[in-house]
Amino acid sequence: MAAPDILRFEDVVAGYGKQTILHGLSFNVLRGAITTIIGPNGAGKSTAFKASFGMLPVRAGRIFFDDREITNRAPRELIAEGICYVPQGRNIFSELSVLHNLELGGAAAPEGFHLKPRLQAVMERFPVLRRKAKHQASTLSGGEQKMLEIARGLMLEPRLMLIDEPSIGLSPILVEELFDLLRELRERGITVLMIEQNAKRALENSDHGIVLELGRARIQDHAATILADPRVGQLFLGGTSSISGRA
Repeated sequence: MAAPDILRFEDVVAGYGKQTILHGLSFNVLRGAITTIIGPNGAGKSTAFKASFGMLPVRAGRIFFDDREITNRAPRELIAEGICYVPQGRNIFSELSVLHNLELGGAAAPEGFHLKPRLQAVMERFPVLRRKAKHQASTLSGGEQKMLEIARGLMLEPRLMLIDEPSIGLSPILVEELFDLLRELRERGITVLMIEQNAKRALENSDHGIVLELGRARIQDHAATILADPRVGQLFLGGTSSISGRA
């Protein structure tokens, strides 16, 4: 029987140069759920993503994916294991066509991967990308470019998607479409872990939440419970800058 958590941090320490950002970070991400990580700037949210995807060395502690240790594994290996990372901002090849962007999504595929069936499946899920397959990616709207990023990540059929600040620059309507897509991914059995500046909307569309502060997980709970916690409301509405009373 599979463990209930698909990703687990155990006392992870990481940072940049001499600066330590994660100070013994521990949390679990439940399989088949949407989990949102929130916290003030500098709390370690993006650092945790980079550490989990092998983009930043872990100095101490361990990271597990599907009960297997992946600490300091290379990104290419983690892609093959079933982890996809969609970084913050626009990360497309703007001068290439939509089709070529999607094809590059399969570039890190393990041996035996069949590109055409996956390409067809992704195109069916994103009709706008199918219609604009021959267009330069730079001609897409902001929302379409974000869909292209996620679609490219889906090319390798990941089991876990790490998505950093997906709603940046999107209109309210496109934000709703984005959250609809993330819920659809969950229904397909893909675990979603995201960082999101719009904490309230993200938690409203999540199953679970993790609140980081100063490189540690201060709260881990159901998303609805975190939304109702007055300390979280104060933190994100400009009140107290610390929620250290609860571990």
